Amino acid sequence: MVADGSAPKRPQSEKGATYDPMLNKKELQKIDWSKSAVELHNFIRGMDSVPGALCEMLIPGQTEAGFQEVLLFGSSLWKTAKPGGKPVEIRDAPLGIIHDDGLLLTGSDGKYVNVKKVKFNGRMKNAATLDQITQQVQIEYTPEEKSMIESVRDIWEAILSVDIENDTDFFACGAASMDVVRLVEEVKDLFKTELENGDVFMAPTFEEFCTNVVLKARGANAPVEIEYRAVEVEANKMKLKFPCQLFIDGKFVDAENGKSLKTVNPATEEVICDVQCASKSDVDKAVAAAKRAFESGEWSKISARERGQYLYKLADLMQQHKEELATLESLDSGAVYTLALKTHVGMSIETWRYFAGWTDKIQGSTIPVSHARPNRNLSFTKKEPIGVCGLVTPWNYPLMMLSWKMAACLAAGNTVVIKPAQVCPLTALKFAELSFRAGIPPGVINVVCGTGSVAGQALADHPDVRKLGFTGSTEIGKVIMKSCAEANLKKVSLELGGKSPLVIFSDCDMDKAVRMGMQSVFFNKGENCIAAGRIFVEDSIHDEFVRRVVQETKKIQIGDPLNRSTAHGPQNHLAHLKKLLEYVDIGVKEGAKLEYGGKRLNRPGYFLQPTIFSNVEDHMYIAKEESFGPIMIISRFNNGDIDGVLKRANATEYGLASGVFTKDISKAMKFAEKVEAGTVFVNTYNKTDVAAPFGGFKQSGFGKDLGQEALNEYLKTKCVTIEY
Repeated sequence: MVADGSAPKRPQSEKGATYDPMLNKKELQKIDWSKSAVELHNFIRGMDSVPGALCEMLIPGQTEAGFQEVLLFGSSLWKTAKPGGKPVEIRDAPLGIIHDDGLLLTGSDGKYVNVKKVKFNGRMKNAATLDQITQQVQIEYTPEEKSMIESVRDIWEAILSVDIENDTDFFACGAASMDVVRLVEEVKDLFKTELENGDVFMAPTFEEFCTNVVLKARGANAPVEIEYRAVEVEANKMKLKFPCQLFIDGKFVDAENGKSLKTVNPATEEVICDVQCASKSDVDKAVAAAKRAFESGEWSKISARERGQYLYKLADLMQQHKEELATLESLDSGAVYTLALKTHVGMSIETWRYFAGWTDKIQGSTIPVSHARPNRNLSFTKKEPIGVCGLVTPWNYPLMMLSWKMAACLAAGNTVVIKPAQVCPLTALKFAELSFRAGIPPGVINVVCGTGSVAGQALADHPDVRKLGFTGSTEIGKVIMKSCAEANLKKVSLELGGKSPLVIFSDCDMDKAVRMGMQSVFFNKGENCIAAGRIFVEDSIHDEFVRRVVQETKKIQIGDPLNRSTAHGPQNHLAHLKKLLEYVDIGVKEGAKLEYGGKRLNRPGYFLQPTIFSNVEDHMYIAKEESFGPIMIISRFNNGDIDGVLKRANATEYGLASGVFTKDISKAMKFAEKVEAGTVFVNTYNKTDVAAPFGGFKQSGFGKDLGQEALNEYLKTKCVTIEY
């Protein structure tokens, strides 16, 4: 009888209820606005479970209906400044304020109360979206759909054994996980449509659930293409289509001020397109969207494992579009296509898959503590997401730097606003499109293209951004850190400049040392944060090493980055090329020997010959300062002087990476122990992996990308102690 819905229904007894049924009388539910904020808070909180604190207000968008009855839930005292927001008129009370964190009310003492939930017309909603309720689509059901909804009502009644109203909450009536499975399976059979357990959790009230089921049955929830103003380009034997607008709250939108930035192909010096340039107000919107998504959106409700599934799906889409992403990266940043395919995009995909696997393995621990006798105590820790995170990424690996930071950030459960490098934002925007297609909820990922001085600074200064991850120069890193401290003492991780030493001993494998020495400097046309900024070669092999690297460097194929035979592409942008040419001039003037290169190629594009300096002394500018380009700096050291070369290698304020080539394991281990760098390569270079932590010491910054340690950059630890 229960299964077929014919079981007799009995009204629930009010005897022994945890609240007085008399409270259902409206005169006892009604809020007295003559009370102080504390008294209002206590009254609303006391009505939280049933039936709710009653007031009357003019609902935004429905003012023609006059004052309507609204129930308030989830009260807390508001102890900070009055936020900006949309005013709402409340009968016999000061104006309420709808803001990002709820609905602000004012007590008779002028102090504030904030409520999280409102209920009217049988619908429970987040108070922060009260002004958006009327924008929802009202569905008109067909006679057949109405009949099926009544069948769904019967299913609910059979499971819950209560009378079902439109605002009946499935879980508030005591439903458990097996009830969810039963509901999903029965409704799937009824409507012949796809339905998942998560659909019940996301729409737990009867009316919302039925609306979603009908929309699914109609095909309204089928995957859709996101709308944007498209740029279309033919390159690399394919047609590219990508966005050029900001990505905020799941939509591509223009900047408020209408400003744009030109993005230039460094191989041709031709403009690819104009990209919208975010203002401070655009950043504010993006942060507000990320905050809503974190606090009350779908992202905040799904399980860690479901979060991982989203990241896996995103990685799969990136895999499907890897040639397109690599081509776009090549056009926008000058990366050689084959390297972009393997590293810029390939490692990005690996990063997303790696952190997708971590989502349901983020754990706290239990801690043995002293007992408060005669009672006992238990302490445990919880790893929790920080909240809204800001990311500011560089131009040398646009997609990969985005992925290194954002994958860990989202795996931890945060939401994000990213400002990609202003000179090459296109793969970040294409990535945003793919994130939409992966089904990642609105507001979780936001992309604000723009300048560092405006958009980047706005992220550092924003009080609702709780963590900022930055990769860039040490100079700007210091500005970022100061701004974050002054704004709200937000957590910061910085991956900054480097002058990484590579030491080559005479007992090395010379062929490998030459090959790897060149890669340590010229990889990604020298635009590589861990590039060997200075190579120390033992005196007995110095001349041979210089001769061979010059010989091999002359063979490097320079040209169109889309050509499969090209090994060395253009520098990222014109200003950087000019700085590199100035750097070469300084080296020559200081007396270093220019062995090869140092000139701009006589062709369109920002091409610089790979450059080699020898006879570089410790006091010289080029021995101390990073070039961030394809410029090899070679110095010699005395035979057998391990301590001396270590001292010279450490005589820098940077400490990002380092390397050593030797067949002597004792010598290698001594170097690894004594060198002041976050990464040490032994008989290799540039060997990074998604599972290995990456980050520097000293003025190269702090915090880690990649590996398990990266997750800790985007988590906070809470300790809970219980007495029993």
